[in-house]
Amino acid sequence: MAKHIEFGKEAETRAAKFLENKNYKILKRNWRFLKAEIDIIAEDLNKNELVIVEVKARNYDAISEPHEAVTKAKRKLIFTAADHYIVSNEIEIEARFDIIEVIRTEEDWKINHVESAFLSFE
Repeated sequence: MAKHIEFGKEAETRAAKFLENKNYKILKRNWRFLKAEIDIIAEDLNKNELVIVEVKARNYDAISEPHEAVTKAKRKLIFTAADHYIVSNEIEIEARFDIIEVIRTEEDWKINHVESAFLSFE
């Protein structure tokens, strides 16, 4: 497996564990609909909300911030996929869209969780 794919998978695994430690229930990982993929679909058990999570990973020396890679086109794909998931699974709780930034430093991994990072009507 290519190193960048392994790096992305490791970042998503760390993001999922991070959420579980914050009392989130992971419902799906790498859920696909048409051209879109949602990295993590979870339920925030503290707030009773469905959480659609985009995971962005970078090395500590990257020029751009991880969240900057979530473009308007990417958000549109995520919204379309999330809408399909919500309707097809008859989800009746509020949903929000989060970004988890996973940054690998020289010694460790840093995780930044941005709740409600973008809205479905942007």
